[in-house]
Amino acid sequence: MKIAVAGTGYVGLSVALLLAQHNEVHALDIVPDKVAMLNRGRSPIVDREIAEFLDGNASGERPLDFAATLDPAQAYGDAEYAIVATPTNYDSQKNYFDTSSVESAIAAIRAANSSAWIIIKSTVPVGYTQHLRDALGDDRILFSPEFLREGHALYDNLHPSRIVVGAPQSDASALAAATRFAELLAQGADLAEAARANEDGSRGIPQLVVGPTEAEAIKLFANTYLALRVAYFNELDTYADSRGLNAQEIIHGVCLDPRIRDNYNNPSFGYGGYCLPKDTKQLLANYSQVPQNLISAIVDANRTRKDFIATEIERRIEGINKPVVGIYRLTMKSGSDNFRQSAIQGIMKRIKARGVPVIVYEPTLNAADFFGSEVTHDLESFKQRADVIVANRWNDDLVDVGDKVFTRDLFKRD
Repeated sequence: MKIAVAGTGYVGLSVALLLAQHNEVHALDIVPDKVAMLNRGRSPIVDREIAEFLDGNASGERPLDFAATLDPAQAYGDAEYAIVATPTNYDSQKNYFDTSSVESAIAAIRAANSSAWIIIKSTVPVGYTQHLRDALGDDRILFSPEFLREGHALYDNLHPSRIVVGAPQSDASALAAATRFAELLAQGADLAEAARANEDGSRGIPQLVVGPTEAEAIKLFANTYLALRVAYFNELDTYADSRGLNAQEIIHGVCLDPRIRDNYNNPSFGYGGYCLPKDTKQLLANYSQVPQNLISAIVDANRTRKDFIATEIERRIEGINKPVVGIYRLTMKSGSDNFRQSAIQGIMKRIKARGVPVIVYEPTLNAADFFGSEVTHDLESFKQRADVIVANRWNDDLVDVGDKVFTRDLFKRD
């Protein structure tokens, strides 16, 4: 069938390529250079699987029925499903996601196609999809959350932990459309993954068709739980560091408990990236008029951790005449070129607020400065000029200046 995708970021492009294995997919973007790159078989974002799929399509080794376009009519006309994967950044003034890009995309879809099932994959507040259905009088709008990592978006679509689609439970046609869409996503997933056995003895990829508001809540609560784990182990690390204890040994011993397990436990400068900061704040905003203590504590803990890290760095430069602090990489994760809301930026701002000069080594940033701080691509010069090198994640590039490096990356992994 024909499927349209609005937006070619991590979410939109990964789901478009997943579905293009078995369907005709048209991806719409408003940036001509991105569209041209995609149609030449080049990825505009850093993601190994996306690059391999596009390259394989261009060479004919992995044929996909995929095309990028600037034309809404070409993308949306005759599409059976139209997926909205546009960005929704959190507006701290309104305590609400800025969903204007979603509404604009839906308006463009309906201008070209009155009958397509619209699947919102952008992250939205709890209750947003049902509100939109009511406000627009449009009962063909559904919601399907994504559970992707930056730099591994297509891989996570190919190997999903679960597939969730939200549709009103009293609407038979919406439930049928939601179930069919879940099947399309599962069809594109890796066949070995689809055959795996689950903990409950069932086989295949778990597929949940729930109410749209429940589906929205699943996304925000899942990400907030991940943020909770990051914050928890960061506070464990803060305690160990303050008391002169071996945090790595403590974490290892704690995580041998099979109920806790060994994931999301590597200390850092705080949770960051595109999803966790905004999703935790949005969930907290959704708790208005609902009793809670834990959700606000998660958000507060992230600020506290950054304050603690900045103070520790300040101690490292005490006694140095005119110290210079080097920020090693702005990106949040290895294998990614994205540094939106990366935790190290919060550390950088705190250091600069104390009057300490900062230089940044970020090879993916083609700019002379970043918020007034010099950016360099010369790693050797960077290592020589910095008195202390701040690295959220360790890299072997820093082995020769290990005595300068400040990091809390105990396990040398994301």
